Amino acid sequence: MRNAIGLIELCSVAKGFEVTDALLKTAGSELVEAHSVCPGKFIVLITGSTADVESSLKSGLNLAEDALVDKLIIKNVHDQLVPAIRGTSDVSEIGALGIIETFSVASCIIAADSAAKAADIRLIDVRLANALGGKAYVTMTGDVASVRSAVNAGCGSIKEEGILIRRVIIPSPHKDLRKSVL
Repeated sequence: MRNAIGLIELCSVAKGFEVTDALLKTAGSELVEAHSVCPGKFIVLITGSTADVESSLKSGLNLAEDALVDKLIIKNVHDQLVPAIRGTSDVSEIGALGIIETFSVASCIIAADSAAKAADIRLIDVRLANALGGKAYVTMTGDVASVRSAVNAGCGSIKEEGILIRRVIIPSPHKDLRKSVL
């Protein structure tokens, strides 16, 4: 049962590969993503049971040493989050469009999970720092009120960290924008 997600962000690509290997060898976690991100950092994201993710992260954190930038675990993760990160969300129609843009990968994952849990929306995509200068963003759709509630909840969940860049709600996106979002 994949009910948790874990992330380790490192400032070294070489150490990132080593930590990824250790994470995957420790427990029954499944790799979601492992790759370099701007500006020269490395993220590894896993999913699995809470026990497996905790065990894997512990192993990776012990190995990360001074290359550790950030870490994250979310237990009882929303079932839309991993598909949105992988780019495999099942969204065929765009209603209102909500976007949350953050300065960090971990904060975007937290915001996306909180948004999905707060309202009846569909996560479209979670982009994690690739070609974004280390920033990240999540897009979501639904009716206007639900998208507004979800965006507010997502932003509220990271408010204390001070890493929110911007939030946008577009009640009725242009048809060409709708196509480009899907």
